[in-house]
Amino acid sequence: MDHCKIVFTGPMGAGKTTAIRILSDAPPISTETRSTESDKPSTTAAFDYGECRLPDDTLVRLFGTPGQLRFDFMWDVLSQGALGIVILLDDRRPDPAADALDFLTEFPVQAAIGAAVVGIGRFGAEPGPDAIALAHRIQGQGYRVPVVEVDVRRKDDVQMLLQILVAQLEVCG
Repeated sequence: MDHCKIVFTGPMGAGKTTAIRILSDAPPISTETRSTESDKPSTTAAFDYGECRLPDDTLVRLFGTPGQLRFDFMWDVLSQGALGIVILLDDRRPDPAADALDFLTEFPVQAAIGAAVVGIGRFGAEPGPDAIALAHRIQGQGYRVPVVEVDVRRKDDVQMLLQILVAQLEVCG
């Protein structure tokens, strides 16, 4: 395999744009627009795009979905041909596990074969949901995907998510 497509998805503000920006070997393409639904000054309207190379020289095309429901039509478009998904969650949201389950159902092809990883971002001042408890709740719904705590502002954390997903893809393939 000389290239593959990975989709980063999750609710608005979870860090999809940041994750792609930090992984991309070249300046990423972004479709930011003024945000009308949150305190964030901007939000992704169509998608983010970046590229990086794995150690085996595989080109990974990184696509980030918009997080707002008004742009959810792009989720299906971007999932076409994706080998795997990275679901990013925000621990400040009321129910990150429900968010994860929502996005797993939105990407049924990848979720069904376990070609997914969930990263729960630690943004809040208070401790968020325990990654193990979150994983048990997701697994209780029949999904077999790893759940890890991440800081999408740290390249090592985002690379770890990509490495876990690549390992999942090897198991699936």
